[in-house]
Amino acid sequence: MSKQLRVAIIGAGPAGIYAGNILANSYQNVEIDLFDSLPAPYGLIRYGVAPDHPRIKGIVNSLHEMLDAGTIRFFGNVTFGKDLNLDDLNRHYHAVIFATGAIHDAKLNIPGVELEGSYGAADFVSWYDAHPDYPTTWPLDAEKVAVIGNGNVALDVARMLAKQADDLLTTDIPQNVYEGLKASPATDVHVFGRRGPADIKFTPIELRELGEVADVDIVVYEEDFPEGWFNEDAEGVTNQHRVMAKVLESWRGREQTGAKRRLHLHFWHNPVEILGSNGRVTSMRFDRKGEEREYQLQAIYRAIGYFGSALEGIPFDASKGVIENVGGRVSGLQNVYATGWIKRGPVGLIGHTKSDAMETIENLIADSPNFADPEVSTKGAVLELLRERGCQFTDWAGWLHLNEHELELGANFQGVVRERVKVLSREEQVELALGGKYE
Repeated sequence: MSKQLRVAIIGAGPAGIYAGNILANSYQNVEIDLFDSLPAPYGLIRYGVAPDHPRIKGIVNSLHEMLDAGTIRFFGNVTFGKDLNLDDLNRHYHAVIFATGAIHDAKLNIPGVELEGSYGAADFVSWYDAHPDYPTTWPLDAEKVAVIGNGNVALDVARMLAKQADDLLTTDIPQNVYEGLKASPATDVHVFGRRGPADIKFTPIELRELGEVADVDIVVYEEDFPEGWFNEDAEGVTNQHRVMAKVLESWRGREQTGAKRRLHLHFWHNPVEILGSNGRVTSMRFDRKGEEREYQLQAIYRAIGYFGSALEGIPFDASKGVIENVGGRVSGLQNVYATGWIKRGPVGLIGHTKSDAMETIENLIADSPNFADPEVSTKGAVLELLRERGCQFTDWAGWLHLNEHELELGANFQGVVRERVKVLSREEQVELALGGKYE
């Protein structure tokens, strides 16, 4: 009989849930508590994926099954460093896994980045996904907009800015976001990447979707596609690269239809400076292969990557935005682990998150014979501690109640059937999850 373990996981996004599920399936005698600072689970799947991506959001179904099995206890609205600290967790658990992800924007270190109208893409994503800790309004007042980056987040942001709001009504788009996008005067959305078209970091489905947006013309520039621009036999070229090259080729010479909006793709553009007048953005300068280019713009979204945040008492590499670790074992701490983006940085897809969690759990299990028993071993003790500290934590039953409420709101919202209508405020989410009716 294996030693009984009690393990706490901090972060209820895919990384944390996968780690808990792998641990539950790999170690017979384990109790797992999953904590998140938000009242609801799923992390960036709920608050970091564009509303018109039901395929990716379908991952929620498998995450739901993992938590609904009852082998992992979920507790939301619990903030590490405020409601619980590392000493608390060490007193109540044999081991702790941090899966807090990376939710902030990586910095773009150029002059003018602080001007009004210069935004972090992560903040914009949190707005259009109704993150409860972000404002409910967004200044969508620009006609000419830039998105800096050549990854999937850049495409999501560009698509949301270019898409007609009415085409989002069947998704889980919040009403305040719909109204904001509906009123947007945007005519041109420019996506700027440092790399050439052969080296983009999109995925094929994301790129293909871009060309299928209604009433939006895709514009590419011949100067970015010299003869032989793509060598399908080059080292490192995959089928994904080949598919994306075909998509880009199909857009070359594509006739403009006179659509209400245009989405421009620019390559080889290295950001140099954001220019402004009276404190707000008016244009942006780039270096394109040694030639200076300036574009008139009123808003700029920086989508150059996410960045992790330091946690109280946990060794942190500020240059990489990750917890210091080797194979998921946190450096300098006993029985403390990391997984997901806070472990390896914000790269890779969901499949990478699973394999990443597998490595961490394998190392945790290998270490488990040497774990000292926690000072407090009763299952409910940590919850009593949270109550004593005035923490209104939510649980899985509460999430099911909140989830059902959102689905019911979407079933017939102002005469339109939506996937769901998210509850916006943290206070309302907590009250509904605790079984009350928010007035």
